[in-house]
Order: sequence, then structure tokens, then C-alpha cells
Amino acid sequence: MRPVIVALDFENQQVVTDFLAQFPATDQPMVKVGMELFYATGPSILRTLRQRGLQIFLDLKLYDIPHTVERAMRQLGRQGVAMVTIHAAGGAAMIAAARRGLNQGSQEAGVAPAKLLAITQLTSTTEAQMQAEQLVAADLPTSVRHLAQLAQANGADGVIASALEDPVIHAATAPEFLCINPGIRLATDAADDQQRVVTPAQAARLGSDGIVVGRSITQAADAVAAYHQVIAEWEAGK
Repeated sequence: MRPVIVALDFENQQVVTDFLAQFPATDQPMVKVGMELFYATGPSILRTLRQRGLQIFLDLKLYDIPHTVERAMRQLGRQGVAMVTIHAAGGAAMIAAARRGLNQGSQEAGVAPAKLLAITQLTSTTEAQMQAEQLVAADLPTSVRHLAQLAQANGADGVIASALEDPVIHAATAPEFLCINPGIRLATDAADDQQRVVTPAQAARLGSDGIVVGRSITQAADAVAAYHQVIAEWEAGK
């Protein structure tokens, strides 16, 4: 699975319904539900998307004490989604707790466990910002590599990172360890608040295992055409 994931960064379920109505039945994109949409709709949006036959990347970026994350992840594990996220910076105990909770919840619900993905450094973060604001003395690739290895050692299936760091991550982790990449833009699009951005083709060449694309598709004049353009560039880059 090397998906192109469409980020449903919308404010309510009606906007999601209207957006997805543009896609023909032959197009069944994997979709991302992030904080804005989930906090507005709760788990009902997940049921709606599952009923449409869509795979779901639930991107809530859990980051708390291990007990809280384990209990929350148990609930998320019951939702039948394909991927969930935590922050790798939460540490070894928190990552391992997330794994336990996810496995328990999925087992209780009789569904396949979601892939557990750990955020390394957000694609809106620069190296200078990381060093000044987080007081991380390492350079950015070193920080990302360390967090990826920490995530793998404690049960995560992969990481969320800029595709620019994929070669470093793949060199330091097992072959099956996933690199899922946001910060994707078509060459003609503005970077907006993103700092470490690449095109779909560049991500593929860097070793991406999946890309998350939001505004380049969702704010396009023709979302379906933009989606197919992203797929075409992604496939060509492989």
C-alpha cells in the first residue's frame, strides 16, 4: 500500500459530503480525518466514510501521559480505521502504551489494528525553529532519525515526516517501517504555512510510502482533476 491520501480538512460533515460528491464511484481515495473535522463531528464522520467504502487515516496526533494515550488509543482502535497518529516526542513509554491500547481496542471490536504512525517533526517546522524553540541541539535530519528509531523500537509501524527525511529514516529503520509524508504540493501551488515541501514525484523518488495531500486537491478549481494529477505525478516518480 502506497496511498495518495486526501486530507479532509473541513469544518463539518456537510462540506465533506459535498466535496466527496464530486468523485465518481470509480474513485475511492483514502482520506485523512484530522482534528478540525473530528472535533466537529466525532466518530460519526468515521462511520459515514466507512459506509462509503473509504479507508481512513485518523490524524489526531495523541500526546499525553502513557496511561491517557493508552486509554484513548483503545477507543480509536475500535473505529476500524487504517492509520492513527501519535507524537514520537511523547517518548518510549507513551509510544508503547499507544501500541497496547490500539491492539486491545481493535481486538475487542474484531477489526484489523490500524497502523500506528509517530509524528517526528512537523513539516511546518524549520531546523532553526526546532533548535531555538524546542532547544534541540541536533540538526533536523538527526532529530527525525532518532525519533523514527525510538518509534520503531517501541511498536510503531512508521512515522509522519517530510519526504526530505525519508532516505535518512529508511537507512536507519527496518524495510517495512513506513514513511508517510504530508507537506506535498504541486509545483504550481503555494507552500502556505508548510516549510519542508516536495512535489508528489519528488516524494516518490525519495522513498515515500504514502503521501497526504490537502489544499492542492481540496482547494483546486477541479478537485477530481487535481487528484488525478497528483496520482499521475506520484506514479511517474516511482
